[in-house]
Amino acid sequence: MTEISLSVSRVINAPSKAVFDAWLDPEMLKQFMIPGDSMVVPSATTDPTVGGRFEIVMRNGDQDLPHSGTYTEINPHSRIAFTWETPFSETASNVAINFAPSGDGTAIELSHVKFESEESRDNHETGWGKILEALASVLG
Repeated sequence: MTEISLSVSRVINAPSKAVFDAWLDPEMLKQFMIPGDSMVVPSATTDPTVGGRFEIVMRNGDQDLPHSGTYTEINPHSRIAFTWETPFSETASNVAINFAPSGDGTAIELSHVKFESEESRDNHETGWGKILEALASVLG
């Protein structure tokens, strides 16, 4: 793993509390953790406490892609950080999401660090972008 990183940002037309809470609610995660057009999320679980675990199963056709991690930081309505464990990588990487009021909405800055290659980073950058678009649609 290297320190290759990415950063994706977006303004969501919803209050910071709603945007923040969506990331910790398994029913909301099922609606927006969709990094590809043909994907669905049949199951998601969360234990939204520092040290708690989450699991999100993304399905593409008949293939289930479980993603999981451990919450390392939860600062209500301003920041969530977690490890990101994926079947595409042998070791976990780290994700941090910052939330800040922006006009009538919320600015989200998502950073993801530790990728095995630039190709993996680029694929995740596209996926996170689609996830933020889906979140905007769900909350908008």
